[in-house]
Amino acid sequence: MSIAATRQGAPVSKAPQSPVPGRSVPDTSVAGAPVADAVLDGTVQYLRIGDLELESGARLPDVTLGYETWGTLNPERSNAVLIEHALTGDTHVTRGASEEPGWWEQLAGPGAPVDTDKYFVVSINILGGCYGSTGPSSAAPDGKPWGSRFPLVTLRDTTEAEARLADALGIRSWYAVLGGSLGGARALEWAVSHPERVQRCGVISVGASSTAEQIAFAQAQTLAIRQDPNFNGGDYYGGPEPEAGLALARRIAHITYRSAAELDGRFGRNAQDAEAPLEAGSLAGRGRYQVESYLDHQGNKLVRRFDANSYIAITEALMSHDISRGRGALTEALAPATAEFLVAAVDSDRLYFPAQSQALADALPGDVTVHTIEAPIGHDGFLTEIGQLNDQLRQYFFG
Repeated sequence: MSIAATRQGAPVSKAPQSPVPGRSVPDTSVAGAPVADAVLDGTVQYLRIGDLELESGARLPDVTLGYETWGTLNPERSNAVLIEHALTGDTHVTRGASEEPGWWEQLAGPGAPVDTDKYFVVSINILGGCYGSTGPSSAAPDGKPWGSRFPLVTLRDTTEAEARLADALGIRSWYAVLGGSLGGARALEWAVSHPERVQRCGVISVGASSTAEQIAFAQAQTLAIRQDPNFNGGDYYGGPEPEAGLALARRIAHITYRSAAELDGRFGRNAQDAEAPLEAGSLAGRGRYQVESYLDHQGNKLVRRFDANSYIAITEALMSHDISRGRGALTEALAPATAEFLVAAVDSDRLYFPAQSQALADALPGDVTVHTIEAPIGHDGFLTEIGQLNDQLRQYFFG
């Protein structure tokens, strides 16, 4: 669920912002409002979609979504592709005017399977995020950050918000919607909630629901943040931030993103410094293992670019993932979907096991094959090795 590359200078909403420092929000306050003309590929844009009624019954007022686009929407508006980012990802899927690398360069771009010379590609920052969309660090109606008052949002809520953005862009039907991990869950929700608007759906490295084990891993991460002394119940803006808790959450998550074999192969029991861990005279003074230093690096890197409350909000949204909730048995829930599906799994994934992808494929209408990404690193193989699906993507989706 990590991103393969982090943009230099990527916006991070870690304080009350609207929604990113130095960026204005377009004056499009209702769904369907006109969208500004030509913008450069890979440029963050913002759209206000109005108030949003949530599954919980709460109302989130004056919602803004951040998004990026590449390519040109054709006159028939039939070539739009939605690529959904994973947990801590952003909207920068591939290079644009700035030439900053994106996190799925193998998938999208000129000449790639999702060819931006042919398709109009859209990526939307998830509701609750900190890369341009309304989230806990955004200003509430009273002008103060939402913080602890930010409501629980589910993947169905995020889909409804994105549907309004699609309306504003004039997209009534997506040529394809696809994503990996949380992005795959978002794509699946689109195909079931709005079957008439999704022609093709790519669900990669995620199942039909978050299991008890996955919820358990997620709870450990959110608790790490909530128990940070600086968390202040979620109202830490303007003061010390819960950086230690967020870094610990990332460490827990990153262990699930990588396989045991990959960690053993890269680090083994090797010491980070000259002094071996077992040569210390006290617990406090012991040396470090290389894998500890690696996890520290991953945690500290995320702290520099992500908001802790957004991490909780999006993690809770992923915990809500259950395509059959309120829709009957899994086969009943999936029956309305009319999209052509591509389902894929990473063979070494220990967060979303390949068996979950197979169970999803078995329950989908028609004969759906699970394609295997062979990657020893684990779950993150959906990012680093997506090129293994180039032939399948071109054959079934983007030929």
